[in-house]
Amino acid sequence: MILLLLWMTATVCFAQSWKSVELKRKITHPQPMTGLVLWPEQAANRNATYGESIQLEFSYCLPSKVVKGCAEDGTIAYDWSSFDKLLDEVASRGHQLVARFRYEYPSGRDVDGKKGTTAVPAYIKEHNDYHETYNENPAGDGPTYYADWSNAELQRFTLQFYTDFAKRYAHDARIAFLEVGFGHWSEYHIYGTKLQFGVNFPTKSFQKKFFLHMNSIADGLPWLVSIDAGDNKYSPVPEDNNLMQLQFGSFDDSFMHKSHEGGFNEKCWNAIGKETRWEKGVCGGEVSYYSRSDQKEFLNPNGMYGHTWEEQAAKYHITFMISNDAPGSTYGTAARFREASMATGYRIAVKECKTNGSSTRLLVTNEGIAPLYRDAYFAIGEKRSDKSLLSLLPGNEIWVEIAAAPQKDGNDIRIVSDYILPMQEIQFNADIEGN
Repeated sequence: MILLLLWMTATVCFAQSWKSVELKRKITHPQPMTGLVLWPEQAANRNATYGESIQLEFSYCLPSKVVKGCAEDGTIAYDWSSFDKLLDEVASRGHQLVARFRYEYPSGRDVDGKKGTTAVPAYIKEHNDYHETYNENPAGDGPTYYADWSNAELQRFTLQFYTDFAKRYAHDARIAFLEVGFGHWSEYHIYGTKLQFGVNFPTKSFQKKFFLHMNSIADGLPWLVSIDAGDNKYSPVPEDNNLMQLQFGSFDDSFMHKSHEGGFNEKCWNAIGKETRWEKGVCGGEVSYYSRSDQKEFLNPNGMYGHTWEEQAAKYHITFMISNDAPGSTYGTAARFREASMATGYRIAVKECKTNGSSTRLLVTNEGIAPLYRDAYFAIGEKRSDKSLLSLLPGNEIWVEIAAAPQKDGNDIRIVSDYILPMQEIQFNADIEGN
């Protein structure tokens, strides 16, 4: 009897002891929701050579294209088929979309073929109290019409539109991020045109309402505004502590231009984020077009204007950056794209892996320059870890536990997420010897 009790005690102790599991992994490609970004046409044309070097594509989107009218009770009628077609096209290449809806686009012809037409829905334009303004050539960008921000229905619609969008797409894996804003290209300015709040630009009180509304309805979908919202001439954000605490990200539409550092762009980054915005929201944008050569030169390993891509990406904790004109240039090779994309965003690593025969514990860190902004979990089979990797900051560590035992070589340990496509994979680094 005594021997039996001793044997049972030893068996229980052995079962409860934690032993190291061999785990060998390596990150070999850009991670989902990170990296350099192409527009869909460029991505399609170069998919054979650049498809595996990118994970994201970018497109402007038009409210007027998906809105078909409005009922008397205020219900908006939509036809999302064109937008879904875009999402499906991007997803067919194993990529996700960064979407930006806009009203104004200087010289843009994509609404009705005429230069500068706003993308305000037609039913609003038909209102007797809706009156757009016009500038023939603001800042040299060409003909531009401006949405009428004195119109109550435009204001109501703008809030309702994003409510309806979030209900439909907040958990759609085909979308990575949503960029929002006002003015030219939704970039939070109307340079070259006289600023008139409540006429050609929304009032600061409406802007505050919009920010609070977005924060309440986003439902986990990461949303970003231009760093130009850090300019208090246009925006209430930098002087409102409540708005500064909201969980939005920032995009820079002229990243790495000649006067970026020490100039207006850096000041806006600091004003809207105070160097911590990236901990709450995605940071991204577009490489500068200030010079025709900027997009073609920024991947030079020796740098551009005294700064390398890797240096600037790390400084601003960049997760993604539009680089549509770089492919085919001297430095914009597919290999360099891959390398530069892998210098952005998160990089998950496992430092310890242990099992007691029924559960698995992992010590996880982030070796990247930014966190993950959507939920992702370590998993074995259908069993997910008890903690998400969401918001794991670079250099921080967490223990996660999975209620399952791994195979001897840990081959069945993986990272899963409801916010990536079936053909995408979140990789991780690991170099652990087993017992």
